[in-house]
This record gives sequence, structure tokens and C-alpha cells, in this order.
Amino acid sequence: MNDIIISPKANPVSGATLSATGMPRIMWLLNHSSARRFEIPMLRACGFDEIFLPKIHPVDPSFRSASVDFSEDKNLTIPPADLAVLNAADWYGDPGRDAWAVANRHFSLLFFIVHTAEALGSISDHFQGAAIWRAYGLERTNSYSNIRKHFTNGVKTVEKMGDRFWFGEAYEDLREVEGELIQRRAVYLPLGLPATDVINGWTGRDRRVFFVCPDIGFNPYYRGIFEEFSRDFAGLPYAVGGSQPITVADPNVLGFVSKEEHERNMREMRVMYYHSREPRHIHYHPFEAVRAGMPLVFMAGGMLDKLGGVGLPGRARTGDEARSKIQRLLQGDDRLIEEIRTSQHVLLDPMRPEKLEDTWRRNLTHVVERLQVSSASQIAVRTRKKRIAIILPIVYRGGTLRAAKLLAEAVSRGSEQAGESAEVVLLHLDQPSAYSAKDWSDLPPSVTTRTFNWWVLDKAEAKTAMMFDGHSDWNPVYEKYLVVDDGIMQLGDCDLWVVISDRLSLPILPMRPVMLTVFDYLQRHYRVSDLDEQILLANRLAKHVLVTTEFTRQDALQYAGIDPAVSPKCQCWCPEGARLRGSETRVTKVHTSSGQPIWRHTRTTVELWPLCSSTMRPTKAN
Repeated sequence: MNDIIISPKANPVSGATLSATGMPRIMWLLNHSSARRFEIPMLRACGFDEIFLPKIHPVDPSFRSASVDFSEDKNLTIPPADLAVLNAADWYGDPGRDAWAVANRHFSLLFFIVHTAEALGSISDHFQGAAIWRAYGLERTNSYSNIRKHFTNGVKTVEKMGDRFWFGEAYEDLREVEGELIQRRAVYLPLGLPATDVINGWTGRDRRVFFVCPDIGFNPYYRGIFEEFSRDFAGLPYAVGGSQPITVADPNVLGFVSKEEHERNMREMRVMYYHSREPRHIHYHPFEAVRAGMPLVFMAGGMLDKLGGVGLPGRARTGDEARSKIQRLLQGDDRLIEEIRTSQHVLLDPMRPEKLEDTWRRNLTHVVERLQVSSASQIAVRTRKKRIAIILPIVYRGGTLRAAKLLAEAVSRGSEQAGESAEVVLLHLDQPSAYSAKDWSDLPPSVTTRTFNWWVLDKAEAKTAMMFDGHSDWNPVYEKYLVVDDGIMQLGDCDLWVVISDRLSLPILPMRPVMLTVFDYLQRHYRVSDLDEQILLANRLAKHVLVTTEFTRQDALQYAGIDPAVSPKCQCWCPEGARLRGSETRVTKVHTSSGQPIWRHTRTTVELWPLCSSTMRPTKAN
């Protein structure tokens, strides 16, 4: 069987190098141990010989099957310094500008799961290759379209990737309940097992039912399953496997066990019961039982039916039928034991790697071919400069006006020093009596000015505006929204909106990412205006918040309620001479002399620009 075919020495993505054998490199950004044991060998069988695996995963009960694997690092032919950057990055959050630069330099394909809004947005905004959302199925009441909408609030993310985004379904019918985008971008990459041989050694001497149900103490979904099992099988001896971060008041719930103890349970327990009737999701442990030779009693109507379970003697259509079969097994019905054990191996057949390899090879070939076409078309499309708007939301004079101009110049110079040369527009209210041409005479030529007025949209108008901007799934949360009326697409020609201060009377319609520059939180100490609650809301809705002192940073975290664990929103921007002792906050220093900005070294602006650049979405020519 030939490997995936790509053009000799082709470069599927402009700037992404190929492996030593001329194949695209892959980032497999998952830490699921069982999936990794199947998918990495499958990718290798398809010809992909250089694969990066993440070294950091969330400390979260939902990652109970996660582990870290360094074994693929030795196969990567990228510079050790670049590998170190990748290994240090958190790919479940925002890995950062440097990590994405390395990823785009060396990797063409990326597999990911959606764990945070930050990660989904980061991949959509920064990865230049093909991104495959790996989907292993959900409970029947949920869908991946709902997950996408939940994490994005309906704002465009993966849609911006066009033909470079794929929905990598592990089971062929996952797409059936999804929205149009996911259905259109679905590619079937079937999940299998690394080994499907049946292991001899099952004894069944432990006359208990083995039931696997994790997270009983805090997860309502699994707690409901456990309560149903306890009710339906009351009076029967049982043991419950699965990780339990919170102790369950039941001596039969085993909690965490060692690998050796788990393997002993699989050899010695009399029968495994599998409860799930979910049509689009299945767990790993039923297959473990079949491989171990343990009789499996399972409910009809779930994924096992689609994998060959219909008609098997271990299948039960009702709870009463399942209990009856389990009782017979516990009582030593050798005939039923033998019937189940000798027939259930058919459940492993659809999971055999050799049966799935052609599908993986064919569909990944399609992904690579489409990536080549997409890359060629992207080269032909002119990409315009990034454009940042610095907005004065009310009439400011004095220090705040001066700060706005300094910030505009810092962003402009920082982009130049980074080799990206962005356009900067400083917006002020259209009030001729408030400002004169002299107020802007000290701005560098790279910063232009523009006047605007605030518009207020109700919920219906806001939804329409967002729909016309391409965010068709967005739904309003608040009764009214602010939009910028600048006479040019409501500031839609800019990629990032930086608001000087948080004095906003309503939420800004999120057509673009919003950053705030906050100088203080005086309202924490005394009443400043009738907008105090709205000002706090503006802080919490912002993508990032720039503050001027460590004191203000602490107010942002403790008073405004910005959560650094969710998003590292607080960065510091302060005059020369301010030194934040004991603080790990990155400082962007603005140097001034006689009120005029000077730039004594490149660190002044280079530290500010990456934050702006990483917050923006990709741009194309208007």
C-alpha cells in the first residue's frame, strides 16, 4: 500500500517545511492515552513520520484518561530550540505567539479537541495549515455544533479557516445531528483499537458485576447513571470502576486502582455490564472486557448495535432482561457464559486497524490535497495590513489624551519593529469644539485620526448587524449594544478595537475583538458615576485589559473580576521608572521626555505589539 501522495518537494502550506521523507508534519494535540495508542500508529501507517504530541494538559477530572508521551520527539527533524518552545506551550489554552510561529514553520496538519474558547479561537486565528477537530461522540442531548456555539457565543472562529477546517468524526454518523458547517466539513477518520486479539486468562472467580462509572461524586450525568444501575441491580454483588476525584459513600466503588489491579479485575470479575444506549458515543472499557474474555452484558440501542451487537446473547433490550442474564452468569450458567464469550469477539472486528487503514489513508489524502489547493489560492489573494483602532470613548484631555496618543504610537512602532507594519487609527468623538488639528499634530505619519459617534442598537438590530458581519450563530445577551458610527462599515475595516478607559455605557457589539486600557478603578472606593456596574461588565467582556500599575492590576483581578486562569487579560503599561517588584506581570514601558514620546530601545514597543497581534483575527484584502 502506498503512502499518501503529495507533489514531490511540495510545501502544502507556505512557510511550513516537510519531514525528512517529504511528508507533511502533524501536531496531534490530544493527550487521551487510548486514542493515542491507536491513532499515532495509524498516522504512521499512512506515511506521516513526524508527529508532535503535547506535553501539558489541563488538571481537570475530564482528563482522567490523559497522559504525556515524549516518545515521538526523537523522530522530529526540527531544531531542538523550536521543539522546546512547542513542549513548553499550553495547547489547550493560548500557546502564544512564539509557539504558533514554530508550528506554522514546521507543521501542516493539526488534530485538536475543544476544551476552551481560548484554544478554539487561537487555532482559528493563528494556525495556517489544516486543523482537524477530532470528535469521538457526545451524549444524545448534545452536539458539536452546540459546543462550538457555546465556546464562541456565535462569533466566527473555524469558519474563517474555510477549506482548512475539518470535522474529524470517529464514527461515520456523528455528522447527522450537526449544523451545516460541520456536516459540510466532516471527514471520516474511524476510531479503532491498537490490538484486537482476545487474551486468554479470564477466570471469572470473582462473582461480582463489574460496572465502570467515573466522576460519580460531582458529575450529574454519571451520578444519574450510577443511581440507575444501583436501582436496577439492587441486591446483586458489584464493583464500580472508574476514577473518582470525590469519594463516594459506597464501599463497592473502587476509585483509582493501579494498572495491575485493573488488569486483575478484568481477569477475575464474572461479568461486565455496559449501560449505554447512546447512539453516537461509546467508552473503551466494553472492548477491554471483550479482549479479556470477560462476558459482556450490554443494553440494546447504543453504539455496540452498530458495531455488530444486534443478535448477540449478551445484548439486553430491557433492564429486567439485563438483570436476568447477569444473575444467570453470577450463578454459574456455563452455557450462557460460553455463548457470550465465543460470540462477542465480533464487536472487535470493526475496530481492527487493518480494516480502517484504507479509510484513513484515503481521507487524509483528501485533506492534504485540499490544503494544497487552499494554500495556492491564499497566495493569490492579497493580504492587507492589519489595522488597529485606538478609541477615545468620551472627550478626554490631559493625561488620558496623551496616553492614547502614546499607545497609538507604541502599537505602530511595535508592529514596524516586528516586521508587520500595521496601520493605526485613533478615533475621537465628532465634536469640533472638543478637539482641534493641533491636538493631533504630534502624531507620527503612521497614525491617522478619524471621528465617530456612538450608535445604540436594540437586540434585534444587534443580531442583524452581527449576521451581516458573518456571525450567523450569534445571539444577543443584553438588551442594547454600542456600535461605532465612523462612516466606514462601523469600524469593520479595523481588526482590533482598543478602547482608552472602560467608560462605556453599554456593551460594545463584538464584531471585532475589544481590548481596554484601564488607568484606575476609583469606583471601588467611592461612587464615580451611574455606570459603575456597566463599567465592570465592560472589563469582563474585553478580550484583554491593559493596566498602568500593579495596584490597578490587582483591582482588575479582585474588584473587576477578571479571571487570569481563563484568559491572561492583564498586562502592564507604565511610565519609565515604574518598577513592579515581586510581580511576574510583563511590563511594557513607555518612555517620555518633556511630554513627547521617545523610543530608547526596541523592548519599548515589541512587548506591546505581540499582544495586539495575537488578539486580532486573520485579515484579507477588503
